[in-house]
Amino acid sequence: MTLAATEAPISTPSPDEGPWRRNLAVCMFGAFTTIVAMTLLLPFLPLYVEQLGVSEHAAIVQWSGAAYGATFLTAALVAPLWGRLADRYGRKLMLIRASLGMAVAMALIGVAQDVYQLVGLRLLAGFLGGYASGSMLLVATQTPKARSGWALGTMSSAIMAGNLVGPLVGGALPPLIGIRATFFAAGAVIFVAFLATTFLIREAPRPRNAQGKPVGAGWASIPDKGPVTAMFATGMLLMLANMSIEPIITVYVATLVRDAAQVTWVAGLVMSAAALGSILSAAQLGKLADRIGHWNVIVACLAVSTLLLVPQAFVTAGWQLVLLRFLMGLSLGGLLPCIAAVIRHSVPENAAGQMLGYSVSAQYVGQVAGPLLGGYVGGHIGMRAVFVGTCVLMAAGALGNAWVQRRRRFRAIAAS
Repeated sequence: MTLAATEAPISTPSPDEGPWRRNLAVCMFGAFTTIVAMTLLLPFLPLYVEQLGVSEHAAIVQWSGAAYGATFLTAALVAPLWGRLADRYGRKLMLIRASLGMAVAMALIGVAQDVYQLVGLRLLAGFLGGYASGSMLLVATQTPKARSGWALGTMSSAIMAGNLVGPLVGGALPPLIGIRATFFAAGAVIFVAFLATTFLIREAPRPRNAQGKPVGAGWASIPDKGPVTAMFATGMLLMLANMSIEPIITVYVATLVRDAAQVTWVAGLVMSAAALGSILSAAQLGKLADRIGHWNVIVACLAVSTLLLVPQAFVTAGWQLVLLRFLMGLSLGGLLPCIAAVIRHSVPENAAGQMLGYSVSAQYVGQVAGPLLGGYVGGHIGMRAVFVGTCVLMAAGALGNAWVQRRRRFRAIAAS
């Protein structure tokens, strides 16, 4: 048996059968709206903190950071728990819980009376949420394996689009309807996602044991833990590569742009370019992975991004950095769908939710570690060193995945 054989589709139904396309459309809408809701407050968060009674500038900044990060902290901590419950009781049920919980939490944030309530409700939103990661899990397990890469790539595009659109909506709505009404509107849209999830998504019955109870499994049930561990590390590297330049980007752009009035504009373009590239490429790279293998796409994406990081350290104009970040986004767009697909193919079905939950937590680690490492390296060694250091990490990731892939191939040949 070859490695290609182990990744070939094993589902007997035609890829066009079943409700998976409708499930995908509903999950895309729900993931997009919940991500927009989680990120839309970024442009006006300091203003809201000030409205809630904080007046000192330093305190406004600190409370804004705490409120914004609170949601992602609790989301990272509970992702494996929700994944495990999804394995036991159903992925649709977890999406219903997440969408209803987020709708309520967003409405409550709109009536917060002080910053303590704001931070507490943001923590609650992260605890109750998890729609995006849950929808990736449902799509991964309910889509025919022959189409899983494309479907997961499309899901990734919706999630990344939410991250891109959220701050834009947050900048446009408050001047029109007010800050509190913006939260109410976000909650209302998420409630629509809750209704669509409840009445439109169809999930195959969960496996049960002889006593009729849902079957669950954990880490011990995975025969080969190498691929799953590699995917955890790859997801962390992906987020680290995307986020490592966040603390230095405005300062770095200031060294490239002569007109000081254009610095923030160009910095915004640089930050958005990678996300836009990933949105455009995720579905196509996922579709390619369905044909040539998910591991091949992962190694190629990491290798290309490694090469693109080097010239970013030596650009001489802002447009060059925007272009390179866009190209890097194109190369990284295939990673999230392929990570989810490899995990799905490497673990028993009744452990997929828990393992994908751990994968989400690993990605959050990269999302937190990236800015911390980038800020430290940029401040103590130099801004160009941030790109070089990230390049080294991505190269290590490419080599590590290539080694795991080769080991799997040898094991498959030996077992045949």
